Amino acid sequence: MAKKAKKQSGGTPATVALTEAGVPFTVHAYEHDPSHPSYGEEAAEAMGVSPERVFKTLVADVDGALVVAVVPVAGSLDLKALATAVGGKRAAMADPAAAERTTGYVRGGISPLGQRKKLRTVLDSSASGHATICVSAGRRGLEVELSPTDLSKLTEAVSAPVGRT
Repeated sequence: MAKKAKKQSGGTPATVALTEAGVPFTVHAYEHDPSHPSYGEEAAEAMGVSPERVFKTLVADVDGALVVAVVPVAGSLDLKALATAVGGKRAAMADPAAAERTTGYVRGGISPLGQRKKLRTVLDSSASGHATICVSAGRRGLEVELSPTDLSKLTEAVSAPVGRT
């Protein structure tokens, strides 16, 4: 019988999901500054990691369905490309309250992993150019570093060029 990972003190649904899946990952914690204008750029600076390797998790509404896009913090989300990647016609950023309610995470700490409701996920194709990338671990000031291949498998993500610089 498989042993369930226990939620450790400071653990999040994302880190629990990674532990249960047996995927290698590294947790990076840093002091979050609420006055910083960009959660993702703050994470890259605090960890000393290139912004091209730090990815933000955005929730969009594509033809009435919520979809997760994981794109580099150094750029933005191409909504038209996201809609195309999931076979939709029109995409817009999701209502923040709906994104928080559906994922179980707060804005600025939404992780593509361990979400309350599993959403279709699109990982920007630039991720494949890195051995590891960093994504939110489920709260502000906490990131996980893992291979983009493992992230894709765990989230059942499709890869598409949805980020723009």
